[in-house]
Amino acid sequence: MIKKFLDLGYQPLANKYLKSYKKLSIKKKELYRLTVGFNTKTKLVSLFNKIPDKIMFDNNYPYKSSMSKTMTDSFKKLSVKIKKKFNPKLFLEIGSNDGALIKNFDKNKVICVEPCSNLAKITRGKGYFTYNNYWDLNLSNKIKSKFNTVDTIYSANTLTHINDLNKVFESISNLLTQDGILIIEDPSFLECIKKLSYDQFYNEHIYIFSALSVKKLIHEFDLELFDIEKLDTHGGSLRYFIKRINNNKIKIKKTVSKQISTELKFGLANFMTYKKFGISVKKSKNDLIKIFKKIKNKNKKIIGYGATAKACTVLNYCNIGNETIDYFVDTTPDKSNRFIPGKNIKIKRYKKTLLDNVDYIYLGAWNFKNEIFKKEKQFIKKNGKFITHVPRPKII
Repeated sequence: MIKKFLDLGYQPLANKYLKSYKKLSIKKKELYRLTVGFNTKTKLVSLFNKIPDKIMFDNNYPYKSSMSKTMTDSFKKLSVKIKKKFNPKLFLEIGSNDGALIKNFDKNKVICVEPCSNLAKITRGKGYFTYNNYWDLNLSNKIKSKFNTVDTIYSANTLTHINDLNKVFESISNLLTQDGILIIEDPSFLECIKKLSYDQFYNEHIYIFSALSVKKLIHEFDLELFDIEKLDTHGGSLRYFIKRINNNKIKIKKTVSKQISTELKFGLANFMTYKKFGISVKKSKNDLIKIFKKIKNKNKKIIGYGATAKACTVLNYCNIGNETIDYFVDTTPDKSNRFIPGKNIKIKRYKKTLLDNVDYIYLGAWNFKNEIFKKEKQFIKKNGKFITHVPRPKII
């Protein structure tokens, strides 16, 4: 049974940045009700309203992993570990994006799967064999007929975007060798609750994983967790290492039972924990609105930093628009001169001069706070302030 615990109102597709000022319509299916529920049986957190993949992920997907030093550094470290520990003969990445991870691997040992053609074009251009397809059983069989089986499959921040998770893991199990390894990483719902980061929810994020839910989910396909790593990326993520249950060559590490025990102690198996989270989100919304109103009443200038999907959720939920935030700065070229969907705040290509005469900056990319603070020492030195809503609304 799925019980609702959070309602973030009508939200646009967070990564569909507008070319011009536009008022979005519910009737035209440009806005979707974003409600979140907890499955008391599977312990999985998911959106009620699931939008078809082809509407969300098209030929102009704006997010590129390589634009973030935090992500490229994380992927480089991971690639060293994978090669040293597992020495893959054939490495498959589901959701290869612009190749931030696979660039660290031998081109002859990699298969990329990327449904967004603008990103698939990038990895192909780098010489990597790339399927410009959505991940499903048909593609799994297609790869199997060409390459037989794959001994290492990896996916970061992608599987939770796919509606039918059972088909996802069936397709993986179909292709993975008997002693093969599956590695997935996604935002941790435990960290989401701790940080009150409700902006992890947007229409593209159909699910938010916990170790509890992953364990139950993969067991249906004779797969099990054998290791878990905690990551700082995306506001707190977990990296799950998975093997076949009958593979006795690999021993299960204590990190698995430790993470599950932590989640149980925190109450992730109980609906009341989620209900309390929903109540805290409403308070966070009200507190953030108060901060913005107080600053604007003093005629201070506010801009946004990082026109992220996360920021889109917060701004639409809290009804904060271009009357409050003058513009956003972002380093992603594909977002330049576009507008935040739903709130019509202009996005400008980042340059330091855009921070001149600015009093406050709203951290749209709060999960890259340390990276941003290092970069903007001059702004801080001039007594510039940052606004964040994580873990609670405050001025830094």
